Amino acid sequence: MVRQLAFTRSVIENGAVSLVPEIDGIALTEIVARFEARFDDGPVGGYGGIVPTHYRFGDLSKYYLGIEDQQSPAPGEVWLLGCHCGEVGCWPLAARIAITAASVVWSGFSQPHRAQRDYASFGPFEFDRAQYDAAVLEAVVDLQG
Repeated sequence: MVRQLAFTRSVIENGAVSLVPEIDGIALTEIVARFEARFDDGPVGGYGGIVPTHYRFGDLSKYYLGIEDQQSPAPGEVWLLGCHCGEVGCWPLAARIAITAASVVWSGFSQPHRAQRDYASFGPFEFDRAQYDAAVLEAVVDLQG
């Protein structure tokens, strides 16, 4: 099923701007917290958006495709969420990014601080490439705004 992507821009405690992906109008922070509620090995949720001023993500239009020169956490992978404190490395949600001319797919989710958690049934989330690119561009322009 093809999903709709958008980004919510919010100001966090220290005044920095945070970007939270929304899938079909629901914040990814909420979607993953619901999924993690089935685990009994520690915190559930606790995520916030990524904060571009706190980390060198590079060109976000390339970052969200997994093709930024210094892609974090690795080429073809992305941190979609960071910790609610604003530090991405504190509590990241990672995913693999697969791109074609027609689509972008997020899959292979992981929480590196809870390596034993199995996210195999979380996602994948598929987006129309043109809609995805437009949503990312809107977020980038909004950040510069």
